[in-house]
Amino acid sequence: MLKHQKSQYVAEFIGTFFLVFFGCGSAIMANMGGSPILIPFVFGAVVSVMIYAVGHISGAHFNPAVTISFWVLKRLPAFRVPGYIISQVLGATAAAFVLKMIWGGSSTSLGETLISIPLWSGFIVEFILSYILMFVITSVATDSRAEGQMAGIAIGFIVMLCAAVGGSSTGASMNPARSIGPAIASGNYTHLWVYIVSCSLGAILGALTYDWIRCQKNEADGHGCC
Repeated sequence: MLKHQKSQYVAEFIGTFFLVFFGCGSAIMANMGGSPILIPFVFGAVVSVMIYAVGHISGAHFNPAVTISFWVLKRLPAFRVPGYIISQVLGATAAAFVLKMIWGGSSTSLGETLISIPLWSGFIVEFILSYILMFVITSVATDSRAEGQMAGIAIGFIVMLCAAVGGSSTGASMNPARSIGPAIASGNYTHLWVYIVSCSLGAILGALTYDWIRCQKNEADGHGCC
């Protein structure tokens, strides 16, 4: 059992590492003159790829808000939550420091998530984006009626859409670890609390909303919890 848990934590570390390395790497490239249009595609693609790579090992959370939400739904044992979150934060932080080592001298940013609109507007944006992200994740990951093999594509696409809409205003984090890693590497903790609190609350409510919907018996077809 302990060996199995270790493999899950390693999978979460690797998945979150590459999420930040490629996602924030694309943001750094955009800051250095590349195309910012690619950022949402890169974030969505790396999430999708890593879900297929290690989802069968750890569930491919790569996000403390997702881990906490699955715990709230009683789909993840409480004793695994700290290990998942620590692995995710360490993976994101390690990736951010690698990016700093590679491009720190030539870029003014390491892909930190900063709010460029009024603070509470930013809080609401991150809440909504995290809500819909976790709503989709809960749908494809917990409902047997969903097409499980398409989960990675569905989640990758919703990450891409959220990044396209919210990227310019908040960085479209939806993920406390994704924000914590670059914040530590850059020493810039501005607005970090927003990404921890808002993303977590939004994800939890998104998970609970879908769980409520799927458990409501439909009088017409008799479908309920599955």
